[in-house]
Amino acid sequence: MSSLRALIADLIEEDPRPTVGEALVICPAGGVVAARELGGEEVAVVRLHDGRAFVVADICPHDGGTLSDGFVDGDRLVCARHGWEVDPCTGTCGRAKVATRGLS
Repeated sequence: MSSLRALIADLIEEDPRPTVGEALVICPAGGVVAARELGGEEVAVVRLHDGRAFVVADICPHDGGTLSDGFVDGDRLVCARHGWEVDPCTGTCGRAKVATRGLS
């Protein structure tokens, strides 16, 4: 399922999402920023309150919503649609798993 942002980007032929590197610079502690991998895959950069940063697939395992629309609560990324909590360190949410990786 494509996000609305991706559909708009396709229509205007530009990608409004920053690269992971750019998102890492602008993502505040306790924040999440929609980003893209070099291959174009939509991801979310998550920075926990302690400064650790992670890249997760920008798709909720529940219903395909965009995780980058969510928020950080403690050490969890919470999907804004239905409140599913994803651990950005492991990609698990208790019911399913999303792709994730740590950043230094």
